[in-house]
Amino acid sequence: MKKSNHNAFHKLPILDGLELLYAKHHTQDFPFHTHNSFNITLVLEQSFTTRLSDHEYMASPGAIVITNPVEVHATICDNKSGSSFFTFYVSPDVLTTLNSKRPVLFYNKIISDQHLFRQLQAISREDYTSGNNIEKKLVHTLQQLVSGYANDTNTPDNKKRLFHSFLEETDLEKFSLENTASKFGLDKYKFLRLFKQETGLTPNNYIILKRIEKCKELLLTQDDLLDIAIQTGFYDATHLCKYFKKITGITPLAYRQA
Repeated sequence: MKKSNHNAFHKLPILDGLELLYAKHHTQDFPFHTHNSFNITLVLEQSFTTRLSDHEYMASPGAIVITNPVEVHATICDNKSGSSFFTFYVSPDVLTTLNSKRPVLFYNKIISDQHLFRQLQAISREDYTSGNNIEKKLVHTLQQLVSGYANDTNTPDNKKRLFHSFLEETDLEKFSLENTASKFGLDKYKFLRLFKQETGLTPNNYIILKRIEKCKELLLTQDDLLDIAIQTGFYDATHLCKYFKKITGITPLAYRQA
């Protein structure tokens, strides 16, 4: 019997805007996307698969799965029983501070450390409105994670970011693949190939992710979903909700109320 998705999302005013996602029996895959944060995921039930551009990692219950900031990845869920997991979205600046102000990167995507898993799981079960000192507990546990498993990275990113920089300034409402490709003197097929080599995403996926990030900002100050949809290039509120839930696992309303 196929189980239904049950997700809960929280935003906390600690650690540079900590975000938490509890997914129970989640059956819908997350397509290729990125986050500006570290994803620290506790696998609770069923298998949890992370697909990167060059590798696929499968984790069992009790494992901790790490995704680095701006690392393009997809999450494959059990489409029958549904996968259950809890994810901490942690600002890179937080882990840099815990690493004596040295940037960190996790080369090991799957960590099998039952003591650390239990500590993070206990924090995930806290009542976030009770006034318990969650921040202190989480900082202590993240310090153990960083000291035990993170890698220093001081290597500069020399990769050419031509397309990425251009799209940062592109009007999300009016993006056109053909017009954008022509600005670089390329046909759309060559542009597609080169863009994916640089970013790990197709231009369409990249633009959708940027639109979702803009939606998150607007949801904090505006109420009308249709207006937000139009401002960010979606056809209507239904179109926005479809992609918002596909990328984040929750609805725009759930995000606003968190």
